[in-house]
Amino acid sequence: MRSLIYLLALATAPALAQNVKITPLGSHDGELCAFDRALIFEDPDGTRILYDAGRTVRGPADPRLGKIDAVLLTHVHGDHIGDSHSPAANAGTCAAPDVSVSDTPNSNSVNVVMGKNAPLVVGGEMHFFFQQKIKSLGGDPAKLVRLARYGGSVTFGKVVVISVPASHTNGLPAAFLEKGQAELLAANGLTAYVGPPGGFVMRFSNGLVVYLSGDTGITADQQAIGAYYKPNFAVMSIGGNPNMTGPQEAGFVMNEYIKPAAVLATHVNEAATQGGKVLPNSKLAAFQKAAKMPVYAPLSGKTMEFDSSGHCRAGC
Repeated sequence: MRSLIYLLALATAPALAQNVKITPLGSHDGELCAFDRALIFEDPDGTRILYDAGRTVRGPADPRLGKIDAVLLTHVHGDHIGDSHSPAANAGTCAAPDVSVSDTPNSNSVNVVMGKNAPLVVGGEMHFFFQQKIKSLGGDPAKLVRLARYGGSVTFGKVVVISVPASHTNGLPAAFLEKGQAELLAANGLTAYVGPPGGFVMRFSNGLVVYLSGDTGITADQQAIGAYYKPNFAVMSIGGNPNMTGPQEAGFVMNEYIKPAAVLATHVNEAATQGGKVLPNSKLAAFQKAAKMPVYAPLSGKTMEFDSSGHCRAGC
């Protein structure tokens, strides 16, 4: 009997090894909360990529990070670049997490890049700003900042990361600038220009193709992304007014433009779960009703596994 079990385990091990692992790094264990943005994608070859560190990654020493091979950043708003972070797991409430540890003027993203010696991938004009920031901290900007403008790509291990458009704003808050510049911009109610925001498409070695929307409204670019890259999995922001697509708009984008096999909802801007269960009046619940495919909640610390076709094989 033991021999049979062992043979069955050997037979299934290669299939399981081919799944892409996704681990959310949120503010509250086992929940999807207001500030949750960060996700780690792990390819079957072991390459680990952090997406939008935001405010819930507790700096480069966060034990949940482990090895990081690259950091993706969609845009420089504080909740994505990381103007601050939580002092400890489960600090504050799910609806209003405690993010009292300041990360300005460096940013949580830059601190993770420096601490993990992992390249930061950005588009637009953002690389000019981050090259100077990394250099000022003693890092090698040529190594630690990678540019990928729309349609451009970079590769880490066997993972290809492609830059795609997003329809949003991307003003750099004054708090990330030197004091004199910061005071001048703040006095005039202005932010610094760093080019447009973006999203990403990721191609994994097992064949999984993931669309990462970033913060965005509905745009015809999404139709082109769906038609050309053919993502079979997506991570979609659903925060709604006044910043981006809400549940109904996000449902339209998924159903008509991207057409993945499954979706992870993100950027909910509320406590979307309680005890790991989706709250019935949440934006996430509305998105699940609007979408024609399964929509999963990225519960902090709970690793999910997806196969080459975008179907969940574990942890969902």
